[in-house]
Amino acid sequence: MLLLFESPAGLALFKVLDESKLAKGKSVEKCVKLKKFSAFEDTTAALEAATAISDSKLTKPIKKFLQKNCDAKETLCVADAKLGNLIKEKLDLDCQASGAVGEMMRAIRSEIGQLLGGKDGDEVNLKPMSLGLGHSLSRFKLKFSPDKVDTMIIQAIGLLDDLDKELNTYAMRVREWYGWHFPEMTKIVADNIQYAKCALRMGTKDNVGKCDFSDIVGDEVEEQLKEQGPLSMGTEISDVDLDHIKQLCEQVVDLSDYRGQLYDYLKSRMASVAPNLTVMVGELVGARLIAHAGSLMNLAKHPASTVQILGAEKALFRALKTKHETPKYGLIYHASLVGQSAPKHKGKISRVLAAKAALAVRVDALGDDPDTTIGLESRAKVEQRLRQLEGKGFQFPSQDASAPSGKSTKLDMDVDAPGYSTADDMVNGDDDSKKDKKKKKKRSRDDDESGDDEDKKEKKKKKKEKKEKKKKKDK
Repeated sequence: MLLLFESPAGLALFKVLDESKLAKGKSVEKCVKLKKFSAFEDTTAALEAATAISDSKLTKPIKKFLQKNCDAKETLCVADAKLGNLIKEKLDLDCQASGAVGEMMRAIRSEIGQLLGGKDGDEVNLKPMSLGLGHSLSRFKLKFSPDKVDTMIIQAIGLLDDLDKELNTYAMRVREWYGWHFPEMTKIVADNIQYAKCALRMGTKDNVGKCDFSDIVGDEVEEQLKEQGPLSMGTEISDVDLDHIKQLCEQVVDLSDYRGQLYDYLKSRMASVAPNLTVMVGELVGARLIAHAGSLMNLAKHPASTVQILGAEKALFRALKTKHETPKYGLIYHASLVGQSAPKHKGKISRVLAAKAALAVRVDALGDDPDTTIGLESRAKVEQRLRQLEGKGFQFPSQDASAPSGKSTKLDMDVDAPGYSTADDMVNGDDDSKKDKKKKKKRSRDDDESGDDEDKKEKKKKKKEKKEKKKKKDK
């Protein structure tokens, strides 16, 4: 029995003398004998061999090494079962990758320095080689790992949120600062970016009649600006103040332009990395879910109930602590499908949407060639559920006048199907009505009899009272 062992220094082929003792880790030197060792030329060759073995690939150096030193009669022990299948197909060698092979590998790894033919010094020399190979392999994995593509999405959505905050802060500062000079403009121009562009082009309010704002605002707003400019009650500002205001306006305009470019970049990245999730919840909500989970793979591992309340962890733990109702939605609340629903249906729609979004994320993260078919089908189902909740989902099919008389609709009953007898229903109904009438008559008689008894008693009482009154008078 032969055993293929990959070390940081090179490929080693061992002859196993006693398999049972080696599996138990006893006397490794007596159970194993080194048959052939092929050292790596440099770190690059070691890296190629390590990545190939980790990916279960058979490279040319490993293939040549096994062809020269292995016999078809002997069994080859390999750590990876997939690699063993490749060797068996291409080299016609009997390969074994059982649990006992792992124990043998572990025993050989503990004394690899001595088994390669050296002493304690050689064992020390293997440590820097293994350390260098580990560093180069880690750099290779980080550099070429396809799972790290979602990192760009996480950084982009974080920067987009930061840009929104900065833009809002700068725009408010522009309104306050320029409002001292032209206060009427604050009510006329509502959009912050348009306000900054108008202030940048206008300069002082005296130039409002000379400027053309048709490419920034509408005609009505432009007319109002030109009317209010000469009548403005704002204070005069110096050229130095105006220069600083213009620089701030330029910053606002540049940030808004860059935000548009960043949004287009995020849109393209989401369409390539998570197309089904994008179809379900949109680019921004999908990117925020990925950023909150940490990565696309982490989001795919979450159940639908967790996806539903991602972003509302504080409210969830507060509700659990105080024994109140738990939140129904988190970041998914900002999705367009949830926004379209009525307030009383938002919880149900968010639950359905989270279930379908969880399936879409798993297809994007684990699928080989993900497309948008599953996302489109899931979105159609969520929309159908939304219409059903609003009362527009199910309608009884109506018989068309143009339809052939021989065809029946889905609601028509079969001819041979058993049905109720209307005659029996009528008879039963008559019997029931007769019984009810008899009961009513009995009740009325009982009531009359009880009423007569009460009247007789009252009459007797009145007679007694009259007799007693007469006796008193006579006395």
